[in-house]
Amino acid sequence: MTAVFEDIDAWREKRLAQTRAGLTLGFVPTMGALHDGHRSLIRRSRQENNLTVVSIFVNPTQFDDPADLARYPRTLEDDLAILHAETTDFLLLPSAGDLYADGYRYRVSETECSSELEGAQRPGHFDGVLTVVMKLLQIAQPERAYFGEKDWQQLTLVRGMAKALFLPFVIVGCPTVRETDGLALSSRNRHLSPADRSRAPLFYQALTGAKAADDAARQLQTAGFDVDYVEDRDGRRVGAVRLGGVRLIDNVPVGG
Repeated sequence: MTAVFEDIDAWREKRLAQTRAGLTLGFVPTMGALHDGHRSLIRRSRQENNLTVVSIFVNPTQFDDPADLARYPRTLEDDLAILHAETTDFLLLPSAGDLYADGYRYRVSETECSSELEGAQRPGHFDGVLTVVMKLLQIAQPERAYFGEKDWQQLTLVRGMAKALFLPFVIVGCPTVRETDGLALSSRNRHLSPADRSRAPLFYQALTGAKAADDAARQLQTAGFDVDYVEDRDGRRVGAVRLGGVRLIDNVPVGG
C-alpha cells in the first residue's frame, strides 16, 4: 500500500528515519496522469533503491498558457491505483501553497539553453521546471532521481543544475517509452482525437527517417502538423509539433 504524504514536515521526519536506518531512496517527480512511461521510471527506481517515492504536483509556474494549465489532466484516483500496482512505497502530494509559500519570489534560472527550443516557445517554462525540481529534490532527499529522456532539454537542464549547484543527488535519465506505432507516451496524448491519434506516429517517423532536421520539418508540415521546431542538437534530433491543438514533443539520437 502506497503511503501518501501531503505534509512536507511529516515527510521530512519519515525520510530522516529512513536515512538513519541506511535505506536508499529513489525519487520520480511527476505531474500525475500516470502512464507506462512513469511505470518504467518507478520500476527502475525500485531496482536500484531500497525505497521509492513518487511526487504528483501540477506545477503552475511552468505553464505559459493558463488554459493549458487548466486543461492538464488530473487523475489522482487512477494514479493511486497505478502506484499501488507498482508497489510504490510513498507518494508526495504537496500543495501549491506549501511549495510556493514565497509567492515564487525565489526561483532557479539558467541563462543559455533554457531560452532555446522549448524555452523559446514557452517563455519562463524552464524557470518553473528548475525551481520546482529543486524544491522537490530538497524535500524528497533521494539518492537518485529519475527523469524520462522524452523531455531531453529538461533532463539536460536538470543535470546541469545538479552539477552547477553541487546537489548530492544522482540524476538518472531513462529511455523514452513508446506505443507500438512509435508515438512517445505522454499525458497529453489522451487529448488527441481519434483521427489525430492515427496521424501522430508520423512525428516519430519523420524524426527518425529524414536525412536532415529541415527535411523532417517539411514532412510534418506537409502531413498537417504545426511545427514549432525540429533541430539537431548534441547528437539528438529534437522536435515539437501541434496536432489538433495538442502539443507533442519528442527526440531521437542522430549522427551515429
